[in-house]
Amino acid sequence: MSQCPTQLRYTETHEWVREDEKDVVIVGITDHAQSQLGELVFVELPEVGTVVEVGDEVGVIESVKTASDIYSPVSGKIIEINENLTEQPDLMNSEPYESGWIFRVRLSNSEELEELLDAETYAQNVREDD
Repeated sequence: MSQCPTQLRYTETHEWVREDEKDVVIVGITDHAQSQLGELVFVELPEVGTVVEVGDEVGVIESVKTASDIYSPVSGKIIEINENLTEQPDLMNSEPYESGWIFRVRLSNSEELEELLDAETYAQNVREDD
């Protein structure tokens, strides 16, 4: 079973969210997602300045096996992207919760964080899917 850090919040589409500073979160894909995708070879990052709503498609991850959309787990404005992923998309494989993060969002509604899954619920959903 892949790890699910307890301080993060999760989506059913396998994104994670970590509070970074007041009203700003960092978003990435889970260890489970990267293991299902396999070796990641390309990521299409969202544009800085893009205003997103919960569930909006914001990018694409491509692996040797398939391509998968990246969805925004929260509403707000994208304020930073992880440029390192352009040259090293495999950071999402090796360090999905650290240097493999994808983008930062300034929240327009911090209450949305409460609607995301906690680690235990996410892990339960993943076990049911396997």
